Amino acid sequence: MTDEDFIRRTFTLAKLGQGNTWPNPLVGAVIVKDRKIIAEGYHHQHGHDHAELDAINKATSTLEGSTIYVNLEPCCHTNKLTPPCAQRLITEKFKKVVISNLDPNPLVNGKGVELLRSHGIEVEHGILKEEGEALNEAFFFAQIHRRPFIHLKMATTLDGKVATSAGESQWITGEKARLHVHQMRAHHQGIIIGAETARRDNPKLNIRLPNYQGKQPWRIVISKSGNLPKHLHLFSDELKDQTLVYSDIQEAMRDLFERKLINLILEGGQKLASEFVGQGLVNRVSLYLNPSFLGSGISALGDLGVTQLNQRPRLKNMHSEWLGEDLFLSGNLHKE
Repeated sequence: MTDEDFIRRTFTLAKLGQGNTWPNPLVGAVIVKDRKIIAEGYHHQHGHDHAELDAINKATSTLEGSTIYVNLEPCCHTNKLTPPCAQRLITEKFKKVVISNLDPNPLVNGKGVELLRSHGIEVEHGILKEEGEALNEAFFFAQIHRRPFIHLKMATTLDGKVATSAGESQWITGEKARLHVHQMRAHHQGIIIGAETARRDNPKLNIRLPNYQGKQPWRIVISKSGNLPKHLHLFSDELKDQTLVYSDIQEAMRDLFERKLINLILEGGQKLASEFVGQGLVNRVSLYLNPSFLGSGISALGDLGVTQLNQRPRLKNMHSEWLGEDLFLSGNLHKE
């Protein structure tokens, strides 16, 4: 197996922690000796062992002289719930550390590599760097830009409508697409909607999957007036303490980042979605496209102020798949 093969294995292991590690990134680790894997590990959930320690604790033979592959730079600071991984690698006398990405967290960002090298450990980084960044795109964005990563989700007809002219929207898509939405929610920390959606639909904004035992998302409402009926599920169900209300989008972004809520789905209506896109706050768009038409229904987005084709926002790094009769499209949002 090559270095790339071992790093790809760390990606696979890292994904086993999806939905449970926030605000930490997804990290996997593979320990190799004589080109054979002797232990593997990953970061299971926030507050538990990091991937390197998880792998070390599973090893049944001496680690001295081994190589460890990890998709993110080992941490070296003590401002967290678990001990620094770089120091443990030094203690265990690893010979080499191979990394996909340096940690964008300013408390680490190259310092872990420096510490390892200062103790005679060979370090190589940048292996499959782009794939590693894609795996942890929300974490990387939040660390660099100091605000949450926003993932806009929409379900539309072929002519871009999210509801009839009378406001009926349940259900635009089929059962497989709706199940997929709940699977997607399970990988995020919170769901954002607007006051109009809260009043009209009285949504629960929870994860309804068979045998699901993971964390339920925070429910976040943007309401300029703050005047929301107290009987809504958001304020009366068993998750009422996980509901946050903001009067301003920028205020919400600042406070949510301070709360370490950095990976959020936007499921708002036309007005709120357009405001987020117009303010340049949407990082990823996922579209569930149903093969039907509504004609005069409500459009997914309103006026974005685009007067020339070269101003239009568009998706890049696209992924697509069929979910029953619905087409799922997802990509990063960029302006021309």
